[in-house]
Amino acid sequence: MTKKNIAIVAGGDSSEFVVSVRSSANVYSAIDRHKFTPWLVSIRNGNWKVLENDQEIATIDKSDFSFVIDGQRILLEYAYIMIHGTPGEDGNLQGYFEMLGIPYSSCGVQSSALTFNKNFTNKYLQSYGIIMARSIRLVLGEKLNTGEVVKELGLPLFVKPSAGGSSFGVTKVKAVEELSGAVEKALNESPEVLIEQFIDGKEFTCGVVKIGDKKIVLPVTEVIPKNEFFDFEAKYTPGMAEEITPARISEALTLQVQAISSKIYDLCNCKGIVRVDYILKDNTFYFLEVNTVPGMTATSFIPQQIKAAGLNLTDLLTEIIQDNLKM
Repeated sequence: MTKKNIAIVAGGDSSEFVVSVRSSANVYSAIDRHKFTPWLVSIRNGNWKVLENDQEIATIDKSDFSFVIDGQRILLEYAYIMIHGTPGEDGNLQGYFEMLGIPYSSCGVQSSALTFNKNFTNKYLQSYGIIMARSIRLVLGEKLNTGEVVKELGLPLFVKPSAGGSSFGVTKVKAVEELSGAVEKALNESPEVLIEQFIDGKEFTCGVVKIGDKKIVLPVTEVIPKNEFFDFEAKYTPGMAEEITPARISEALTLQVQAISSKIYDLCNCKGIVRVDYILKDNTFYFLEVNTVPGMTATSFIPQQIKAAGLNLTDLLTEIIQDNLKM
């Protein structure tokens, strides 16, 4: 049987570019070469290219997602999307692949667009009884009334871009004087900002993947950052956070958060590997966000959870790709 040419799509136009590059390298190395021929495709600022050993070897023809190498045209038949942020996590790239009829690994256009906007996701999931912190939405150009915000949400509070990840642009605000600067910082990442009530608890995260009719809810990870919250440094600097999988919580709490994660996966019509983050306070899980293209670096949560579940990353990726290709 001829091996399918598949693209591991990396890069993107957001601050998460460097994280995407690391995630895609780990996925690329885990692809089963006996079944597929993987190609690393980098997308940034409209420049689409095929990389080998960090060097450009070809340019992607966007009309059919192909490239020419050694005089031979290679049509990429599948896309494993590893772009965190735009255009890989917000539905844009998904729309491109839908129009070309090329199967891909992540959530669809509608699901990606919904979950990429924290405010939209919150309002949607609240209508189904998902518990979360109170929040206020602010858009670029809108006047900020710091007194009203603090009166409504209290202090400390969090300010975060409504669209974005890896904790870029996120600030924990402890004094009213810090609020304007925090909003400005978040607006540099997204034209819409979420100002959120602070929930004093521990952070947990849970991965879910559906392959055909089979759904796998992965073990839960407990996150203990050395910094004040799980910021970019804590996420990507070795030793700056303790990550315990499976989490040190009761079986009842584990089953509870796994059930919530499974419910959110279905409510958002998710596809592929998705991760849902929470804060646990007084035995109640407060929803934080859905990650439809979660980090896949060697030390990221999902690879940790896959290992803790007794699963193999290569085998799981093979199942996902084959299911999407209907092989």
